[in-house]
Amino acid sequence: MSEFIQQAINGLRMGSVYALIALGYTMVYGIIRLINFAHGDFIMVGAYTMIFTIPVMLGFGLPAWTAVAAAVIVASAVGITTEAVAYRPVRKKGTRMSALITAIAMSLFLENLAQVLFTSNPRVIKASIFSLPTVQIGAVKIDGTTLATIAIAAVTMVFLQLFIHKTKMGRAMRAVSEDKQASVLMGINVNRTITLTFAIGSALAAVAALMYCAQYPSVMPTMGSMLGLKAFVAAVLGGIGIMPGAMLGGLTIGLVESLSKAYSASLTGGIITSAFSDAVVFAILIIVLLVKPAGILGKNQGEKV
Repeated sequence: MSEFIQQAINGLRMGSVYALIALGYTMVYGIIRLINFAHGDFIMVGAYTMIFTIPVMLGFGLPAWTAVAAAVIVASAVGITTEAVAYRPVRKKGTRMSALITAIAMSLFLENLAQVLFTSNPRVIKASIFSLPTVQIGAVKIDGTTLATIAIAAVTMVFLQLFIHKTKMGRAMRAVSEDKQASVLMGINVNRTITLTFAIGSALAAVAALMYCAQYPSVMPTMGSMLGLKAFVAAVLGGIGIMPGAMLGGLTIGLVESLSKAYSASLTGGIITSAFSDAVVFAILIIVLLVKPAGILGKNQGEKV
């Protein structure tokens, strides 16, 4: 039982990272119905920013985690620029298919640009991002980084929910998501609202980069690819466009991944290794979508013809 609890906690830690990334996916999709495949690469942008700013923060006598402020600023700037330069012109004149292709192209562009600037060799964050003690409850050990990751994710999600439902800009985002034309008639600046959405989504990716690098301190240009793909799976699993669904999907994917890695080899006598966990994650997505195509919290809506 203690082993199961330990793996479940590990799953919540990684699931918290997926949930934050999935929130960025689902916010953008909810506003402009675009799958922003470049979103995973915003994590990479945040991680590289911390590579260069963590030594600066330590030089000023500040803890390493304060470098996330610079990562949030840089990632948000990249997100806003991506929306203005690549997505906005296509949104005005193109189709959904051209927008999707543009998103894939932006992802490849950011990855290759990072390889040109930083090479493809991994860089390691040598400083400890969180210096927290390990907590032991019975036979279960929870390191401080895990506790910090789960706590940061929970606080971020609560603040985001409050922002969306209690602030004027949050209400504008929900209005644009429901009906852009009606929002314009109500005096809402749609382009500014979309820009804010990209800024927040990119900032969430930077926070996720902090949480991920605290556990896995290796940074490389392609690090956001699989993270982004799994977070996209989490968003679809929970019901893309629905923020509680992104949170639920992220935590579910994290738990499934952790438990499948821990038990796949032991239950099959070594025939199936822990690398099979990725296949388990995608298989669960297929099964859920076969039963409930709109995701766990999504609602099926018929198209009018």
